[in-house]
Amino acid sequence: MEVSESPRIDTTLEVDGYKVTDSVFGQPYIDRDEWRETPYPHRNVHGGFSGCDTRFTCYFPDEKDYQSRMFHPIEGAHAGHEDAFDGLMGQMLGGLAMIARLGGYMVESNSGHIGDTIDPAVGVDPTVYGHRASVESARLSKYLAAQVYGEAPRYSYVWGGSGGGRRSPLCLEYGGDVYDGALPFMGGGAIAEHGTSDRIRSEQPVHFGCMFNVQRLLGDKIHSVVDAMRPGGSGNPFAGLTSHQREELDSLYRLGYPRGDEFMIAEPMGQIWLWSSIADMLQEEGADYFSSFWSKPGYVGFDNPEYVNGDLINCRAKVKKVVTASELLQSPEFAGPEYARAKPMAMMMAAKGPDFPLAVQLEGMDNGYLLGTGVKVLTGAAAGRQLYCTSFASEVLFCDGRDDANILRFTGVQPGDEVQVDNRAFLAFCYYYRHHVSDDPANDFLCLDGVPIYPQHDMPLQSPHMGVAYSGKYEGKLMWIHHTHDASLWPPQGVIYRRAVEMAQGEKGLEENFCLRWTENAEHVPPAFLPSAPDRATTTWLVDYMPHIEQGLVDLTEWVEQGKKPAETHYTFADGRVVLPDTAAKRKGIQPVLSLLANGGARADVAAGTSVEFVLNAEVPTGAGGIIAIEWDWLGKGEFTDAEDLTRADERADVTRQRVFDTVGSYFVTAKVTSHRDGDFSAVSRRVSNLVSVRVVVN
Repeated sequence: MEVSESPRIDTTLEVDGYKVTDSVFGQPYIDRDEWRETPYPHRNVHGGFSGCDTRFTCYFPDEKDYQSRMFHPIEGAHAGHEDAFDGLMGQMLGGLAMIARLGGYMVESNSGHIGDTIDPAVGVDPTVYGHRASVESARLSKYLAAQVYGEAPRYSYVWGGSGGGRRSPLCLEYGGDVYDGALPFMGGGAIAEHGTSDRIRSEQPVHFGCMFNVQRLLGDKIHSVVDAMRPGGSGNPFAGLTSHQREELDSLYRLGYPRGDEFMIAEPMGQIWLWSSIADMLQEEGADYFSSFWSKPGYVGFDNPEYVNGDLINCRAKVKKVVTASELLQSPEFAGPEYARAKPMAMMMAAKGPDFPLAVQLEGMDNGYLLGTGVKVLTGAAAGRQLYCTSFASEVLFCDGRDDANILRFTGVQPGDEVQVDNRAFLAFCYYYRHHVSDDPANDFLCLDGVPIYPQHDMPLQSPHMGVAYSGKYEGKLMWIHHTHDASLWPPQGVIYRRAVEMAQGEKGLEENFCLRWTENAEHVPPAFLPSAPDRATTTWLVDYMPHIEQGLVDLTEWVEQGKKPAETHYTFADGRVVLPDTAAKRKGIQPVLSLLANGGARADVAAGTSVEFVLNAEVPTGAGGIIAIEWDWLGKGEFTDAEDLTRADERADVTRQRVFDTVGSYFVTAKVTSHRDGDFSAVSRRVSNLVSVRVVVN
């Protein structure tokens, strides 16, 4: 074990006296114990459990920052890393600096597996990956904290988003002796009886196929759909589309895709990763569907080949160049905007080494639809490895895959090696949702009198790394936060756990132990990590949701420790859509509620040189604090350079401004309003914001 000689470490931690509660895990060990100054001063302790792949990292800040709390973030996606919040994930989601502000230490687990692989000692056991590895790691962290601080934490919390939002409720459900509260955000899944050990059968990944299909079918027409649904647009996204394009876009909305987030259909992010991680599994466990799609009546591939044949790829190609993470991030060859989608992943992969090979340039490919395409290495040292295209630019394909393919990518591949490029499975996946219908009301339009319209196949199993289904049965408090514009976990996923709690605990338990909040105008990742349209910056229609999450964690600690239940958000849910009330008094929650008019409407068409009047109304729900900033971006470029001069943090602000536009063009004028619970103008954290835009067209 490496032990730092820093004077900040004056004790040697022992684990011999720890008694493992779960027999899956062997005796724990520590292989690193050192003081680190970054990203926040802390004692960094790394180790694992013998006989399995479970690893953990504990981050113990100085005692002056410790208020006897433990915070356990659960990594997104499939997890597999015990240091995610020490890197890019920490930058995105608060990390250790936030935990120190909250008065705690932080523990991470790799959720029982390394990368996207299955632990050979555990096998395909979703209970281990879903909660048991995390719970045992957190329990051990308390044993270590008692040695570091002189006492174990009095209160413990588990939280996480996306895949972490999927698994953090399971930790509370099955680790009630370890945790007091949970804050999942952007989660989703299925419901089953408490104690299930079965893998999840869920439509959650199924519906992504419909989104990809809309992107594929619409091509450049997606931009007219985006424009129609923006502020001041026509409101009719179907104008100019063919019958089949209209059908698929309508299906996407009915399945719950968030209105107003159509830009992300053209710029898919993490959803395509999910395809790459489960594509092999879907084809193995649902081989009948992927064969039937091309060979039987009732399936588009057989009945209407004209809908897919123009995009079909099935050919052999040669590797011209292997692209490394450092080349993608630093070489002028990859500086163009077409490579922007792949750069966040390159930043994460660069941690494995600057020469890590994450993409290939191919020659000799057929023309066709590249996203989701299978790339199987046929020759050379990596022969047999199956990957899938998650992003592309020209002939450069960025790929990911399952198990070793996820870890190795194009390791061992050399120029001249041959690959098979085949997108038949992905094209079939684009219509998968029609043939895998659940009993969720969002699927009712795919049935008549309860009978599915299309031939049906079993709902697919999710990866065992996603854990088991929710039960809603737990001790403690749980706050669920969901986003209205999440293109990866659509709004209908935000109401599932509420139903699980009501079924398991009844109305009384729902009232006492569950809280649901909506964050308006928030996506799956902060806007700084998302691409912008040429005419409108992403930061003018999406907010950074992390201040909302941090405020939520503060409210969760007060709920657990002081019995003060947090304010919920009121909403209605119908036809796959969540609608929030338009006043703060009715909506409640913690976010400012805004309205903005340009010359009295959502759109102002004016001549150059004409003054436009803007009327902004902003209000913070009672108890949520006061408004500390109102900023204007007059051109929609993400530059909020014009701020109102506020002298006190009131709950309400009504502002009227005049602006002259001299240059012909279309502008999305945006107001950003920020509140703070304590009305602190100088606060650097928990600055809860919302946005509102109007369109000004200058002729």
